[in-house]
Amino acid sequence: MRLASSTPTPVQQPETDELVGIDVPWDVLVWDDPVNLMSYVVFVFRQVFGFSDEVAHKLMLEVHERGRALVASEPREQAERYVQQLHGFGLHATMQRST
Repeated sequence: MRLASSTPTPVQQPETDELVGIDVPWDVLVWDDPVNLMSYVVFVFRQVFGFSDEVAHKLMLEVHERGRALVASEPREQAERYVQQLHGFGLHATMQRST
């Protein structure tokens, strides 16, 4: 009968070329377009993000006057969901890594 060795076996660290970093937030941008009414954009912001009427109106004016507005800064998956929802409402939205 053979007894198990009581000496621990060293574990080798796996080799990897990938660096795992902290999930950098992604910015969700809404762009001005000639199609959607300002009141509709306020409505969409309230529906998608749950903004108050005041916040939604302020962001809508930023889109209208500056051509775009930063409406959220989230982890990538949530940012993608927001962009998809905004597209579903017919708004022009994109996302980019936060700087």
